[in-house]
Amino acid sequence: MPEPIRDLRLVPLSHEHVAGMTELTLDPESLRFTRIPEPPPDGFATTWVERYVEGRERGEREAYAFVDEGGAFLGAGMLPVIDRQSATVEIGYIVSPGVRRRGVATRALSLLTDRALELGAERVVLHIAVANPASQAVAERCGYRLEGVLRSEYWKPGVRADTQLWSLLPSDPRPPRD
Repeated sequence: MPEPIRDLRLVPLSHEHVAGMTELTLDPESLRFTRIPEPPPDGFATTWVERYVEGRERGEREAYAFVDEGGAFLGAGMLPVIDRQSATVEIGYIVSPGVRRRGVATRALSLLTDRALELGAERVVLHIAVANPASQAVAERCGYRLEGVLRSEYWKPGVRADTQLWSLLPSDPRPPRD
């Protein structure tokens, strides 16, 4: 079993991460469990990064690259919905293929959850594909609770699937971190 990656931090997603984001848009597992269009249009990663850079400036959404102590790109996490009126934040995350099963997703989701709570979230939500047990296990390890299944909620052209809704409230117990 590969050694876990413990030195992970979040940095605001920027143009320097386009190559890593492009890798994610070409990965079959990332495509399977995200709304990245298949096939991704030319320049999709650049547009994706720009949309989050602009969203951060407006306070509507945020995105972060997961990097190790040397600055290597390990994946990305998004807060695609920051609803200040309802104090609800949605989180999504993708781990680069070469570092999966090394604790990156769990550490990253914990940090993204911290960020959502710093923004004043009273409810943090995850939408996870029913067919994605690895991500479900990450949510559970981070203290999220399964609320139920949203039937046929996941959609992108040519694909409809059921999605689990997970949530965390500020009062929910969270496991200690390493």
